[in-house]
Amino acid sequence: MWPDRRIIDLFAIELPIIQAPMAGVQVSALTIAVSEAGGLGSLPCALLSHEQARTELQIIRQRTSKPFNVNFFCHKPPADDPAREAKWIERLAPYRRELGVEQATIPMGRGTFDEKLCAIVEEFRPPVVSFHFGLPEKPLLERVKATGARVIASATTVAEARWLEARGVDAIIAQGAEAGGHRGIFLSEDIASQPGTFALVPQVVDAVRVPVIAAGGIGDARGIAAAFMLGAAAVQIGTAYMLTPEATTSAIHRAALKQARDDQTVLTNVFTGRPARGIVNRIIRELGPMNSDAPEFPNATNAALPLRLKAEAAGSGEFTWLWSGQAPRFARAMPAGELTRALAAEAIAKLRA
Repeated sequence: MWPDRRIIDLFAIELPIIQAPMAGVQVSALTIAVSEAGGLGSLPCALLSHEQARTELQIIRQRTSKPFNVNFFCHKPPADDPAREAKWIERLAPYRRELGVEQATIPMGRGTFDEKLCAIVEEFRPPVVSFHFGLPEKPLLERVKATGARVIASATTVAEARWLEARGVDAIIAQGAEAGGHRGIFLSEDIASQPGTFALVPQVVDAVRVPVIAAGGIGDARGIAAAFMLGAAAVQIGTAYMLTPEATTSAIHRAALKQARDDQTVLTNVFTGRPARGIVNRIIRELGPMNSDAPEFPNATNAALPLRLKAEAAGSGEFTWLWSGQAPRFARAMPAGELTRALAAEAIAKLRA
């Protein structure tokens, strides 16, 4: 049925559709729904405390026996840079005065993969573990592999794909520039030369021996079929799931997705300090999309968060990070399990045709 079954067999799933881990717009409900439908549901842990991660994994284990993926960031914590952080707080001062919010304090981090998170992997033994921004240090990676988990990670260039393969990953997510949310970039800081999905996937397929998962701008049957024609063995889809009832996407974010056009997303660092694709709003227009003053990831987050919370309380998304890929119109307001099965059936029909 599927022209390449390597990912299906590797992960013991029925459908070669991986739900992209989307921190901030989902917890375990979306993971479970996609896995129960035959795809690979994913749980993002980047914004979860250790106890929250443990709780969500307990829920997953209670509600599905199907394979699932747990995702972690493995960025290097930023060096202290008080001058840069103070400068960024000052850049945001006019917005704080306008909205009537107190001065932010920096830093507030997002957890990188560490000993405690590794212990949680060892405790729950998820079938698949994925990493963003490279891989953890070798001792931690070896402990993850020792649990029997399949390890996958994102590559935004052929060089990153080769780097990942040399360190023993089981499959590579080829993340084209169209993808929503944070770029998985880790060997370079140059986003200007980032290839799109159609250019990246076949070149990664040619460069590595492990199976390749296509990601970025894929949200319908045509994209899935095209990914297989390019040599991918599966697809990773994020934005298309953001309107499902299982997603925790806010009402403001859902409205923005429904109204967004293909030319209304950009890569920006003004929210977190690291390039991520989202829908253009006021703060991106006025400070970005890329701003060299923004503190290193994730320290920029705390400066923007009070603005976001105050604006959202008034019904505005002008200071919200509205992550989205370049195809927001592919998002469907239907149950995630139904969406997964529909995408698969429609893609099979395209491939047969």
